[in-house]
Amino acid sequence: MNVNDFDFQKYVDLAIPYGIKIVLALVIFVVGLSVIKILSGMLKRTMTARNVDPTIEKFVGSIAYYLMFAFVVIASLGQLGVQTASVIAILGAAGLAVGLALQGTLSNFAAGVMMILLRPIKVGDYIEVAGVGGSVAEVAIFATTLLTPDNKTIVIANSQVMGDTIVNYSTQPQRRIDLVIGVGYGASLEQVKKELQLIADADQRILHDKGVTIGVVELADSSVNLVFRTWVNTADYWGVRFDLTERIKNRFDEVGIEIPFPQMAVHTRALMP
Repeated sequence: MNVNDFDFQKYVDLAIPYGIKIVLALVIFVVGLSVIKILSGMLKRTMTARNVDPTIEKFVGSIAYYLMFAFVVIASLGQLGVQTASVIAILGAAGLAVGLALQGTLSNFAAGVMMILLRPIKVGDYIEVAGVGGSVAEVAIFATTLLTPDNKTIVIANSQVMGDTIVNYSTQPQRRIDLVIGVGYGASLEQVKKELQLIADADQRILHDKGVTIGVVELADSSVNLVFRTWVNTADYWGVRFDLTERIKNRFDEVGIEIPFPQMAVHTRALMP
């Protein structure tokens, strides 16, 4: 091929329109990312100002970001002359195939959406679910993270959370402490009730307006069992429970009230030589 026959201007004329389209597509993409960042920040600040739950804030922010990102990508491809309808159809088919392959993951996603909408738990709640207990550290799209009292992190798939019974200890402002106190059959029940009432009256954290329940609940094999029920604020539950148990033991020792415990009698017999 003769170099002199090469029509350089022809190829320049053909390249210029495509170059312009590529530049415009890049501009749309870069500017779009900047706009997404600004809008995401505005959305986050708005939800924070309105005291939206952190779980909902993170979920809505993630969904909004990915929707806007998809819109920017499609707009950039459209500027390049790509048939966006075909791209959307291909993405839909690919999404169906991926969905069939990731049914478990999608079930976790669906459960995460339901948890966001129904809000059976929120960050900071202490719950028991799927055989474990802990404070909710994060409710994400696919999994829920718990932090145990001994500082272990437990990650549970959302489908397991929604498919199991959730025991939430933090939803109510007040909780009842239930203690079962066993005393010997020789103890005076009147004295036992009096001492338990005095112990309850001495603790200002107990909600006395809700009353204190003290009564015989069972005549067991080796003890008379009394139920001792008091109401406290949820935040005081464990502190009051621990203190009541210790005070009951110390006070019963002082006044001579026996707390039975299992004992074993061992009899020995000397063998004849």
